Amino acid sequence: MADASYDVVIVGSGPGGYVAAIRASQLGLTCAVVERERLGGICLNWGCIPTKALLRVSELRHTLGRLGDFGITTGEVSVDIGKVVAYSRGVADQLSRGVQYLMKKNGITVHKGQGRLAGAGALEVTQEDGTTEIIRAAHIILATGARARVLPGLEPDGEMIWTYKEAMMPPAQPASLLVIGAGAIGMEFASFYADLGSAVTVVELLPRVLPVEDEEISAAARKAFEAQGLTIHTGARVSSLAVDGGQVAASIETGDGETVEASFDRAILAAGIVGNVEDLGLEGTGVAVEKGHIRTDPWMATGEPGVYAIGDVTGPPWLAHKASHEGVLCVEKIAGVDGVHPLDVSRVPGCTYCRPQVASVGLTEAAAKDAGHAVRIGRFPFIGNGKAIALGEPEGFVKTVFDETTGELLGAHMIGPEVTELIQGYTVARTLECTEAELAETIFPHPTLSEAMHESVLDAYGRVLHI
Repeated sequence: MADASYDVVIVGSGPGGYVAAIRASQLGLTCAVVERERLGGICLNWGCIPTKALLRVSELRHTLGRLGDFGITTGEVSVDIGKVVAYSRGVADQLSRGVQYLMKKNGITVHKGQGRLAGAGALEVTQEDGTTEIIRAAHIILATGARARVLPGLEPDGEMIWTYKEAMMPPAQPASLLVIGAGAIGMEFASFYADLGSAVTVVELLPRVLPVEDEEISAAARKAFEAQGLTIHTGARVSSLAVDGGQVAASIETGDGETVEASFDRAILAAGIVGNVEDLGLEGTGVAVEKGHIRTDPWMATGEPGVYAIGDVTGPPWLAHKASHEGVLCVEKIAGVDGVHPLDVSRVPGCTYCRPQVASVGLTEAAAKDAGHAVRIGRFPFIGNGKAIALGEPEGFVKTVFDETTGELLGAHMIGPEVTELIQGYTVARTLECTEAELAETIFPHPTLSEAMHESVLDAYGRVLHI
């Protein structure tokens, strides 16, 4: 069989890889995608999308539990965990088929198998049956994503000690659950299981939950989680896990120096991720790997001519939309499109879909001060927002960080109802380099949750109206 040849070949079909392929096709480049598993990658199949389907179920379960607050009376509510999992998997399957359709629509060839660099402009693809083929391309983009980080002594077994994959398909709902790691993944699973009725304990090595968020947001999130019944240990570590008599026995070294011995039905490891850099043929190339991730320049090029890397395999922030953006800018740079700009990470929004939701973009207050900015801070609580009160979700607040001298919006941080949908307003503002003047003069519709965003801006300048 003659070698297949393309302008661009992309290894991995997650939100970075398949979006890069579509953009390449739009620009008139011949393109192929190499995928060893399911189209859509981790995000569509095991991450972003199916977890949101699960969280939608837990959100509904929570709402049904408080219908009396709205004057509605119903019978007993029960959860069929098997049907919950089936719903989530159905959503993932639908979207994976959608990516397959997009590949066909855009004339993108899909090669099933494991791709490895095989010399200049060449990629060897090994299929499940062991057969191999060589694909050639002037440009090869590695979009292989990442996987759960395994901590020494806390290795998952897939049955009692889970990674995110097992946590998404539980054979039964655990009565008690230990979550190791209080970042976005850990707190989403903690929120999901707690809302379904599991007794959840969270252990985080760093001093606070959701540690990448602004400190005020982290503190508010912890208060909300603990009010829901979660047990949280920060500045703590799990020193050992052992399966014993159908339970997971854990030794937890708390922040105050005590050791807590406790048993759980299951444990979830959510202590970060590491890039999928193995078995890619990087040995002997100019591709540099640092701390488990591929190093790139601002255009996503590696140290090997003609080889690029995008998305989670290149390091934080580990976000699907960041991977998609990198895929587009990488391909546009390859195609010579005018006006392409390197990614500004400070304009990448972050969202955590726990209850309450958390979202942010730009610098935290502490980071802004550390960067030398004199800042003006605005805050507005949802208790002062009519729509939030009407929804029965008045908890949380919006916080904005401005440069005192220039009025530049340095950062925005939110906790509360639907803030993952609201944050794009501030993201657009940062992209447009808005100051407080433009934001203050913008008319926000009433009654909406977005009014809290406007009020936070006004508060930073002594003009808040509704509190």
